[in-house]
Amino acid sequence: MSAQGIVQIAAVMGSCVAGGAYLPIMSDESLIVNKTGTIFLAGSYLVKAAIGENIDNETLGGASTHTEISGVCDYKTENDQECLATIRSLMDKIGQFEQAGFDKKQAQLPKIDRKQIFGMIPADRSKSYDMKEVIKWLVDDSDFTEYKEEFGKTIICGYARVDGWSVGIVANQREISKNSKGEIQIGGVIYNDSADKAARFIMNCNQKNIPLVFLTDVTGFMVGSKSEHSGIIKDGAKMVNAMANSVVPKFSIIIGNSYGAGNYAMCGKAYDPRLIVAWPTAEIAVMSGAAAAKTLLQIEVATLKGKGEEITKEREDEIYSTIKAKYDAQISPYYAASRLWVDAIINPLDTRKIIGMGIEMANHKKAEKAYNVGVIQT
Repeated sequence: MSAQGIVQIAAVMGSCVAGGAYLPIMSDESLIVNKTGTIFLAGSYLVKAAIGENIDNETLGGASTHTEISGVCDYKTENDQECLATIRSLMDKIGQFEQAGFDKKQAQLPKIDRKQIFGMIPADRSKSYDMKEVIKWLVDDSDFTEYKEEFGKTIICGYARVDGWSVGIVANQREISKNSKGEIQIGGVIYNDSADKAARFIMNCNQKNIPLVFLTDVTGFMVGSKSEHSGIIKDGAKMVNAMANSVVPKFSIIIGNSYGAGNYAMCGKAYDPRLIVAWPTAEIAVMSGAAAAKTLLQIEVATLKGKGEEITKEREDEIYSTIKAKYDAQISPYYAASRLWVDAIINPLDTRKIIGMGIEMANHKKAEKAYNVGVIQT
């Protein structure tokens, strides 16, 4: 990171041993707290076992040793408070870097009371809701310029400001809608037209140097013969391609479901968002627990019947419950956060702050390459 021009300052407040000893010293500058911070390749017990030398940890690799004798550390502080104050002083002196040029104006609060968000998302995740209301709750002055409003309605795209910063928003609409042919489209599902719209919008944001914000509540792409024959894979790939190759910063807020290929298209962890956070209402998985259990139940029942076993309704219910319980435990946002699939689980009220902070950080670095999606299916 240092070679990329990213400033690194390390604070040693406890023990750094073996390979961990190299990490703070590979930073640009390091601080160590007296009497609590230590750095060594091997602690006193291992030194005694390896070479027979008797020495205490403080003498071996404490703050005085590394700031007065070895020169390993740059600053010795007397306590954690002084250490943090010194870091603030060092950060305060850093010079200006080139700006990425993201547009910012004076921030305005949304017109919708911030606490109303707690009533916008239904407790029953099978129920629909209007994602446009969530967007109005999120963006400055509740002002949102929607892109292709009457086309591809299961994905909402448009321009707004969040905490003063210009953003392009890509969000899953959870309301049921109809397309121009009068066909019903299920909320939270990505159809051909919505994938096409999102791909075009994402490319526009790269063209205009506008950061992207993804608001995710998606169950996946539409399946079935009609969608397959219409080229859903082609249109879905176009959206994923446009998003994956984006050079503008991407920020993902997982509000509800984030299932399967929908996780890919809506900039899941694998597609390098600058920040990816989840609300406590989020679920992250290949598919919902119920869908997974029903699918695997069919396979399990077919396998057992193939072996000549007779499967009763009670046995089917038992298999289903076992599979569903396992999946339900693993789709929790806390399960995802513990495996670093998301960076944090946040209070919805902090969403504006997280996006604003992320863009402010990203604004210190221009894109290292031009936007190029390569060969794209049209």
